[in-house]
Amino acid sequence: MNHQPPPWRALPGLLLLTLPLFSMAQTEPIGYVKTVTGEAWVSSAGQRVRAQPGTAVLLGSRLQTGAAASLGMTFKDNTVMSFGPDTELTVDEYLYAPAQDQLKLSTRLLRGTLNYISGVIARLKPEAVTVRTPTGIIGVRGTQFVAKVEDLK
Repeated sequence: MNHQPPPWRALPGLLLLTLPLFSMAQTEPIGYVKTVTGEAWVSSAGQRVRAQPGTAVLLGSRLQTGAAASLGMTFKDNTVMSFGPDTELTVDEYLYAPAQDQLKLSTRLLRGTLNYISGVIARLKPEAVTVRTPTGIIGVRGTQFVAKVEDLK
């Protein structure tokens, strides 16, 4: 008589094997700060650090600039974003695996100014790039645009 344990008993071991892969994916940089003038910050995984060239940007990062500041960053697919003074943007989704046709860039511009220059994701799959604002969504169909979100106070 062949007595095998039920298949569900293997689940805890499988979950343990996949947790490190999930954790690694969450901490792998999706881009880097390239330029900074004035005071700017990158907040990721509950930590806020002063932005400087080379600071890693992770999935879920919040980028902020001060009153007289600017920040420029480049994503892994060569998308370039530049922020003016008093700007706040979050990176909500980022997938860059062109060989598997997994492409997505979704951000939220909460306030301030953004100059966007398309990278590989927008060239291969323009509909996969969006920038949300408090009043609408920008769908990227070109190679460059500028957006400004003003306080509604």
